Amino acid sequence: MDNQAILAHVDHTLLTPCATWEDIRTLCEEAITWKTASVCIPPSYVGRVSKAYGSDLCICTVIGFPLGYQSKESKIKEAEIALAEGAREVDMVINLGDVKNGDFDLVTAEIAVLKSTVGSYVLKVIIETCYLTKDDKMVLCQCVTDAGANYIKTSTGFGTGGALLSDVELFKLHLGKDVKIKASGGIRSKEDFEAYLAAGCDRIGTSSAVKVLCKDKMA
Repeated sequence: MDNQAILAHVDHTLLTPCATWEDIRTLCEEAITWKTASVCIPPSYVGRVSKAYGSDLCICTVIGFPLGYQSKESKIKEAEIALAEGAREVDMVINLGDVKNGDFDLVTAEIAVLKSTVGSYVLKVIIETCYLTKDDKMVLCQCVTDAGANYIKTSTGFGTGGALLSDVELFKLHLGKDVKIKASGGIRSKEDFEAYLAAGCDRIGTSSAVKVLCKDKMA
C-alpha cells in the first residue's frame, strides 16, 4: 500500500503526560508535511495548536481520558471547551463501570449526549477492548451504533492491551453500516498499518507512522 495512502488514515498521536510544546509543535508540523488525517493531542494544547496552525490541521483530542469514569456532565464540559478552542474530532472514553454493571442503556445515553454536544463534528468512542469480554464488545457495537457516533475505537493505549485484528473483525459484524472503525494501541509497523486498514479500519491512532513511513525522506 502506498505510504501516503496509509498516512491519510492516521491520527498522528501524542498523548504522553509529559509532552512539551516543542513535542506538540513537531507533531503538528509532521502532520502538515505528511498530510495525516489529524493530530490527536492532549486537551490542554488544543487552543494553542489552533492558534498556531489554524485550518492547516484537523485537531483531534480526548475526553474522559484515559479511564472514562468521569461524570457525563464533566465529559460534556470537556467536549464543549475542546470544540470552542478548535478541536474538530473528539475521542471519548466510555464508563467501563457501567459496562461491567450491565448498564448498557447508560453507556448509550452518554455516547448520545456527547454526539449531540459534538454535533456535525466527529465523535469516536473508545471502548478499551482489553478489559472487555466478547459479549461486551458485541453489545457495545450496538450502543455506539444506536447513539449515532461516527467511530468505534479499540483502545486508549494506556490500558493493559491495545488493538487486535480479531476485534476489528468482530466490530465489522456487529456495527451499523454508518459507524467506522479506529484501531489504536501497539500499531507500529507498515505491516500493521496495512493489516488494520485491510481489515476494515478507517483510522489508525499511532505515534509511529511518520517515523516508520517517512524515515528515508526525513534523513
